[in-house]
Amino acid sequence: APSQPAAAWRDMRTGTIETAQPQRTVPDGATPPIEFCQVAANYRFNNLDLLQGALTHASGANTRLSSNERMEFLGDSILGFVVCEELFRRFPEYQEGDLTKMKSVLVSRRTCARFAQELGLERCLITGKGINGRGNSLPSNMLADVYESLVAAIYLDGGMAAAKEFILRQLGPEIETVLESGEFGNSKSLLQQIGQRDFGQAPLYVLLDEKGPDHSKCFKIAAVIGSQTYPGAWGRNKKEAEQRAAMNALALVQGAPLPFDHD
Repeated sequence: APSQPAAAWRDMRTGTIETAQPQRTVPDGATPPIEFCQVAANYRFNNLDLLQGALTHASGANTRLSSNERMEFLGDSILGFVVCEELFRRFPEYQEGDLTKMKSVLVSRRTCARFAQELGLERCLITGKGINGRGNSLPSNMLADVYESLVAAIYLDGGMAAAKEFILRQLGPEIETVLESGEFGNSKSLLQQIGQRDFGQAPLYVLLDEKGPDHSKCFKIAAVIGSQTYPGAWGRNKKEAEQRAAMNALALVQGAPLPFDHD
């Protein structure tokens, strides 16, 4: 079989890159959970006892104090802080209510459970005999708990910079997904507020191009405020293209990278 590329992580204290042995597809349990979790998290622990504690569910612990419940408590607060700081810095035009609503989506139990699934943490969780684990389906609340516990373990082992890097690796793309899906806010409404406040004009949306057959067209639309035409964006319909065009315009106004290709 062809060799697989080596997995790598960065030691948060030294800044050096360490490389793991190439990973093969193996049955559940063949790769030690501690090693699997470090590779999945892209972080090498200095104190493995912290990671062991983060992965230990109350059902698999000798006492409740030796389970991951305390780490879950700490990790929840760290996650909330990192999300709040990122939203505060990234969206200077959003009011407190808007930021609160967006935070509630990003740090929901559902989102944390999905992050845990993406990392494969279900195969790492140490549970009692009465709970399915090591690759079998686990309740979403347990997955959310172990994700928050892992956040705390990384913080305790490597500090806030390490925890923040770990969180934002998944959270950054999630912010874009939430904005694009319309689950939070309306970029057109926000751009209209900025246009009227800063330029005295509401934005207009102009069709730049379209392509595809009549039953499956794509549209390229740009936002225009006064004499300024902002980078356009493609969408599967005009409504989606306008939302994406508004997001491109907001990014340019805020000095952020464009979320959508405008070529």
